[in-house]
Amino acid sequence: MIITQTPFRMSFFGGGTDMEEFFNENGGAVLSTTFDKYCYVTVRHLPRFFEYSTELTYSKIERVSSLDEIQHPAIRNAMKMLDMHELRLTYEADLPARSGLGTSSSFAVGMLNAFYALKGKYADKKKLADEAIYLERVLCNEAGGWQDQIAASFGGLNRINFNTNGYEVLPIIISPERKKQLNNNLMMFFTGFTRFSSDVQKTNASTNPENKKAMLKEMYGLVDKAEQILEDKNADLDEFGRLLDYTWKLKRSTGKAVSTSDIDAYYQKGIEAGALGGKLLGAGGGGFLLFYVTPENQAKVKQAMSDLLYIPFQFENDGTKVIHYAPEDYEPLENQ
Repeated sequence: MIITQTPFRMSFFGGGTDMEEFFNENGGAVLSTTFDKYCYVTVRHLPRFFEYSTELTYSKIERVSSLDEIQHPAIRNAMKMLDMHELRLTYEADLPARSGLGTSSSFAVGMLNAFYALKGKYADKKKLADEAIYLERVLCNEAGGWQDQIAASFGGLNRINFNTNGYEVLPIIISPERKKQLNNNLMMFFTGFTRFSSDVQKTNASTNPENKKAMLKEMYGLVDKAEQILEDKNADLDEFGRLLDYTWKLKRSTGKAVSTSDIDAYYQKGIEAGALGGKLLGAGGGGFLLFYVTPENQAKVKQAMSDLLYIPFQFENDGTKVIHYAPEDYEPLENQ
């Protein structure tokens, strides 16, 4: 039996510039972190006592006798890609799916990590990120960028650069005290709305392309400013919060599905209660609201958001990892 633990991510700046059609022409960058909310994937080979050969448990239960019968596209394509058979796979998570935290990509990365471990093979973080991107964007043909798979694989607070040659992951060099202060000044709330990121991306694709490109270029430039604020120990960290407010307003104008009237109202209430800035995490349309709030105003912001679920969190640095490894003897059937 193998169990993997894979973190979720929050993206601060540059979201949207990780789309291949944008960064191949303009370059791109994202500043993001992973945090201590995870998905867990458990895999083992299914004993041959049953009338089915594979059992999958996620938001539903599938019991099938061939890979082509699997309804979940990521599982079906991943099992075919890595030639996996006769599995029992279970997925569970600390936070709901379709909530703007890269949950589907964390699952993809954790699943691939588990599959390799079950085969007795080691896959490094770049291999897992690359194959999760290929799985979701090519094999499953889901719209979206590359940042989620990379963040889930590598973990930590990073700047991720994108260009025609691929990507590079550059850790943000920041003192432990400053990093802790940043963490302590961030508050996250669940709006209760969920959506498929790929659906939001498709809706937003209808936005005027030239206007959207200009906004994404500006959002790309903000990654430099945000990185400078974090890494300059003499800079006022509160400027990071104000910059979040600016990038959120920019992002809202990149597509009609980015926000809703309810989300806008919650955001405004947070700002009026003392938050310096914030943003909706993910592609848009629902999920988690993140605010930057100095300590003296946090009680007021929490009160203003009293009908939303508050989610405390801590940054994490590990990315996906195998947390239980108990290899088993397995002889594949000859006709597989």
